[in-house]
Amino acid sequence: MFAEYLITSKFTDMRFLKTTLPAFLLLIFLGSFSNRSFSQSSSRFSAQNFIQNGDTLRYRLLFPDADTLRKYPLVIFLHGSGERGNDNEAQLKWGVQNFATDEMMHLHPAVVIAPQCPTHESWSHFSNSNHGPMSLLPTPAKSMELLIALIHQAVKNLPVDTNRIYITGLSMGGFGTYDAIERYPNLFAAAVPVCGGGDVTKAPSIAHIPMWIFHGSEDPTVNPLYSLNMAEALRKAGAHPGLTMYPETGHFSWIAAYSDPAMMEWLFRQHK
Repeated sequence: MFAEYLITSKFTDMRFLKTTLPAFLLLIFLGSFSNRSFSQSSSRFSAQNFIQNGDTLRYRLLFPDADTLRKYPLVIFLHGSGERGNDNEAQLKWGVQNFATDEMMHLHPAVVIAPQCPTHESWSHFSNSNHGPMSLLPTPAKSMELLIALIHQAVKNLPVDTNRIYITGLSMGGFGTYDAIERYPNLFAAAVPVCGGGDVTKAPSIAHIPMWIFHGSEDPTVNPLYSLNMAEALRKAGAHPGLTMYPETGHFSWIAAYSDPAMMEWLFRQHK
């Protein structure tokens, strides 16, 4: 199709061939390179199943190195609502691939667990989620209950540094991040909630957890006030959370957040 355009178009002069054609070919190359990089990173996550009392939580596991002498940080990555299902693949679509690049595995090797929430379920269990002030309900969601059990299993069976267990998530996973740290405040060494929300009355119980909050200032899906209010509640409780509000950004704030080298450097510095 493009070749036919070159032959028939009135713009097929030397100037066009010297400027537009190289740019077009560069786009093809970059697209091909991006697809290969994504495929390579995806293949580094092995497909696993965690089963407890007849319930199954599918997840992907990134193992950092064949080194039996070291222990590694554990990163829990919670996807958004659009990646729910049972294919054990959709949760790799956004963000978590950034932990599996050659550069990241060299600079910050880590065990990474990316679970997949089943369809029609959620990571969090709040009252009035995303429609006003939220309250953490007494019992966790089934998926969160399974995830916490999976974390304990990973600590037992994998070379995990229990002083460096991190949790992060986007959108539904951002709510799940708050849910997890508010229910289990002594488990995690740091948290990065992206375009999520939580129970601000729990801020004093999580003020000791280093946290960097991200949100798009024009997010039409999850009100940015959730992040602003949580950051303010944490500050009042004596914490010093990071807060990044991306201007001119809607719901996809996770693209910038997980591509930010400063965030990654900060995250892997944290420990209990």
